[in-house]
Amino acid sequence: MADEAITSSKPGRGAGLGSLALILLVVLGLNQWLGSRAAHGEGQVLRELARPGDILMLSSTTCAICKSASAWLKAQQVPHRECLIEDDAACAAEYRARGAIGTPTFVVRGQTVLGFDRRRIGEILREPVKEAS
Repeated sequence: MADEAITSSKPGRGAGLGSLALILLVVLGLNQWLGSRAAHGEGQVLRELARPGDILMLSSTTCAICKSASAWLKAQQVPHRECLIEDDAACAAEYRARGAIGTPTFVVRGQTVLGFDRRRIGEILREPVKEAS
């Protein structure tokens, strides 16, 4: 009888897994929240630094990352222009001239950025604007 009381007071394996699952959910939720706060902060920085004409996004109709990048830029109200390489000959020519190997490819104040690299786009936008000679 005494042994039975000791055995029943031990937490079961299910209780330990439940606690672990709860901790994991809290950590994942916190990570997602912090990520969204960081993305919002990046959006604010890009919105403040970018002027119309500074950012051109060369994209493709079949590119999921392009769709996501475009939606994010719009949601953050970052001024940019997007062109589809399949639909616009000038856009396709710009894509080829830059030696791009995939989409999205960004042209930020004349500099090529492969992929949706918000940090690199911000770095370029922070550089002093060169005067036309």
